[in-house]
Amino acid sequence: MKKTSLICILTALLVLLVLPFCGTPAEEEPRLTVVCTTYPIYLFASSLAENVDGVAVERLDTGTTSCLHDYTLSMADMKKIEGADVIALNGAGLEEFLEDALAASDAQVIDCSQGVELLENLSHHHDEDEEDEHGHDHGHWDPHYWMDPANARIMADNLRGGMVLADPDHTAEYENNAIKTEKILLHVEEEARALLEQYLPQGVPGLITFHDGFQYFAKAFDLPLLAAIEEEAGSEASAHEIVEITELVKEHDIPVIFTEVNGSDATAKAISRETGCRVARLTMIMDGPDASDPEFGGVAHYGQLRWDVRSIINGFCGEGTVPNG
Repeated sequence: MKKTSLICILTALLVLLVLPFCGTPAEEEPRLTVVCTTYPIYLFASSLAENVDGVAVERLDTGTTSCLHDYTLSMADMKKIEGADVIALNGAGLEEFLEDALAASDAQVIDCSQGVELLENLSHHHDEDEEDEHGHDHGHWDPHYWMDPANARIMADNLRGGMVLADPDHTAEYENNAIKTEKILLHVEEEARALLEQYLPQGVPGLITFHDGFQYFAKAFDLPLLAAIEEEAGSEASAHEIVEITELVKEHDIPVIFTEVNGSDATAKAISRETGCRVARLTMIMDGPDASDPEFGGVAHYGQLRWDVRSIINGFCGEGTVPNG
């Protein structure tokens, strides 16, 4: 009797151990993995892959820094790159940190900058010694072209073409998603222009930014860019630059200067104390929620561009002119 009971107990335990594996199928591996180097690319690729079975869109952990020229791949980044079928790049010299990893990868590469009219990098007005010390040589082309909504649409179209090439059996789905994506990007641009036309019909005397990544944005929205200084923690502006910016603020009677959300604001605050101008923030849309986050809204997060426009309006017209939601 004891032997029979023991056998029954062992059999029951075995059934309990096996049942979960029989009843819950293992999660299927994606048949196509697209790894994106920046958040804007991640937004556009996620939108294009929406409801396409078996496609996983991932991004590298680049969103916490304002300058990718100093970025170093993490172990998690390396693992994603190793598992990628497609790697979507910003291009324009932004991903120097990825050269060795790309050379070792057999993934299809999409360069989102193809067909974009690139602008030359702005002069940082550093003398040669400072450039050598802080490594401010960022190449010939300004890589922040996604800040122009027209370029964002080119990026999305380059992604569409690359994803169709990698997964031709789902061409119709990518094409339909591309139409929706373009409509959203156009709506963001139209809203931004409408806000500027309503509140700043005469324009502004000029923008002063403490990041050199707003050149495309300023040109797209006809906002004169008086000065743009690449400033990060540990590499603040020189004494000459501080004097130069202070004089510009006074000469043009500028009420506000702008820092980037992930950048340093040390010099901007010093100039604010000297001139009485306010300090506000702009974003380059380098970070946001992942697709697994319930707050994720896909390409709608490119609407952070409207946040920049609201910040500029409130900076020049007075805080609260436009709710900065």
